Amino acid sequence: MKSGIELITEERQRQIDVEGWTPEHDAEHSNNELSKAAIVYASDSQARENSNIIDWLWPWERAWWKPTPDNRVKELVKAGALIAAEIDRLQAGGKK
Repeated sequence: MKSGIELITEERQRQIDVEGWTPEHDAEHSNNELSKAAIVYASDSQARENSNIIDWLWPWERAWWKPTPDNRVKELVKAGALIAAEIDRLQAGGKK
């Protein structure tokens, strides 16, 4: 079984290779969009149902919201990969 960090690393690489969310693309998100998206994915489905967190925090068009409520690990992996992207963006000199 893969560790959490291995799963997050694979998802981040998938985001780059398949989705095209390269560090250059991520650099365009200087208003905490990556972190906000991570928060939404990290929130459990019950919290999302009982609040308007998606409407409040989701930073992009709703079509990009791709939850997997039947697979909690997958949602947390997405959140972790988004956090990793935000850390990389900041370390590369992105606005804080």
